[in-house]
Amino acid sequence: MSSSPETVSTSRTPAATAKGRRHPLGLGQVAITGGFWAPRQARNGADAIPSGQDQLEKAGNLHNLRLAAGIGEGEAIGPVFADSDVYKWLEAAAWEYGRNPDDDLLRRIRELTAVVAAAQREDGYLDSVVQLRYGDEGRYQQLVWSHEHYCAGHLIQAAVAQVRCTGDRALLDVATKLADHLVATFGDGKTVDVDGHPVIEMALVELYRETGTAAYLDLATWFVEARGHGIIERHGHSPAYFSDRVPVREATSVEGHSVRAVYLAAGAADVALETGDAELLDALKRQFDHMWSTKTYLTGGLGARWEGEAFGDEYELPPDRAYAETCAAIGGIQWAWRMLLATGEAAYGDAIERMLYNGFLAGVSLGGSEYFYVNPLQLRGAAYPDTGRSPAHGRRGWFDCACCPPNIMRTLSSLDGYLATTGDDAVQIHQYAAGTIKAGDVELTVETNYPWDGAVRITSAAPAVVDLRIPAWAEGATVNGERVEPGTYARVTAAQIDLQLPLESRVVGADPRIDAVRGCVALERGPLVYAVEQADNEANVDDLHLVPDAPVAESTNLLDGVTVLKAKGRAGTGHRPGWSFEVGVEDSTGDEVEVTAIPYYAWANREIGAMRVWLPRA
Repeated sequence: MSSSPETVSTSRTPAATAKGRRHPLGLGQVAITGGFWAPRQARNGADAIPSGQDQLEKAGNLHNLRLAAGIGEGEAIGPVFADSDVYKWLEAAAWEYGRNPDDDLLRRIRELTAVVAAAQREDGYLDSVVQLRYGDEGRYQQLVWSHEHYCAGHLIQAAVAQVRCTGDRALLDVATKLADHLVATFGDGKTVDVDGHPVIEMALVELYRETGTAAYLDLATWFVEARGHGIIERHGHSPAYFSDRVPVREATSVEGHSVRAVYLAAGAADVALETGDAELLDALKRQFDHMWSTKTYLTGGLGARWEGEAFGDEYELPPDRAYAETCAAIGGIQWAWRMLLATGEAAYGDAIERMLYNGFLAGVSLGGSEYFYVNPLQLRGAAYPDTGRSPAHGRRGWFDCACCPPNIMRTLSSLDGYLATTGDDAVQIHQYAAGTIKAGDVELTVETNYPWDGAVRITSAAPAVVDLRIPAWAEGATVNGERVEPGTYARVTAAQIDLQLPLESRVVGADPRIDAVRGCVALERGPLVYAVEQADNEANVDDLHLVPDAPVAESTNLLDGVTVLKAKGRAGTGHRPGWSFEVGVEDSTGDEVEVTAIPYYAWANREIGAMRVWLPRA
């Protein structure tokens, strides 16, 4: 146990809004205690977060802040946004402390917070790389690329998490001083500019929720509304990449850099929630719906292009060239969560589930401390690792641009805060994990081995009113023996609730407009997308075709005890030498073979080889 911090906030959740249809339950109110997610959180806390601080030390991020604090000598190291990874680590550590208090972790948090505080300028400005490389006169001179607001946003989010989970206000004092500086510097009649990488919008709204200072919400609103009015274009840059081509409330889809786009949308959703702006919320609904139906991979991955780490055109979703950055899945979860809080609609819970179990979870190894930056849906056996981010390298402990690892850490350590809400005189359960939920006088115990088993039992000392999300794929689901409609919430009042989600495997196809996988099929079971990896198959996965019969699920001790799918396939007939194109060439297959598929999130945890989510239909 830890030394006694100050009184801890009761709103221990990343988006502590009291507005909207749903009100989130945070850490302490919701606790994951077993099942699928508990060991992943344990590895995150025991291994990833401590090793993450070591990696920040080796990479020079902490060195920069110490120099800015007047400790030691030298020059700034690394990218201009280096501070942001430190702040994401601090946020992860705070949520982890809130989940599992530990003296050593609290000591680490406090020591690093003291360095950050010492690096701050008297007027509130703080960005160690800019301070060291360019001095005071270099502030905000290249805001489109300098990430100064981006770093500030992650500091603010870390500060809010820290005060909510430890009670310490030291980092919150830094954050409010920095936010006051931003309020004094930016807006109408002041500096009219926006950061090239959004996140400050979400952060300022959360700081408003924590402190009640309306100026922070006003500035967040201003930053959202300033987009799409030519600010970045006047700097000589293409506005689409920066989500600055069209005003947010007029946009019909997301475009440009995928992480930037979804972070901006999440911040706009926060603004719409707190201001009651129905027009803005409706615009965000349209954008999310369009993204989900035309620009999202089967895995929930976001971003079709390596060039610009960007969204592509409608239905441009090539599996082998998918970028699908792990941070984009995290930003997508954050946006969907805020939309769920605002509307209470089950579709956003479904989206969170798909992104969480697939697009996000593929980004971290089963051991918890090695990562993917990009998450393609296909890797050829002969793939050459042409860049440091290529999955052909295998999973890595860190990256030169290390935004993803600490982002994963903070998501896992705060995951309890994304599971349940209250509203409409009930408790809503959006994601199923073994644990406990406390909301006022209601105390629920959730028992489940989901996603391997579809049985979920919820018990309480007295009858409780509970809304259960029934996933859109769960045709035939029952609650206490009665059929319920998929894609909705099922309300039940009882002291014991037995939800049964059917986990039959599914063979799915794609909209024919997704021409990159036309004629292909993929395998799913429950919330999991499956992949065929060379390590499990004798036939060459690059040439493999799938027979579209229902595969058979089989429990194994493979890869942390995953359920695999056994399907029928046909091996390819190999490649003829010479020119690849001629009249009369047809797709051909050879002998029937058994195909073993594993959950997509678990691929590349043994060796690097060919992998496919989509296979040609035999």
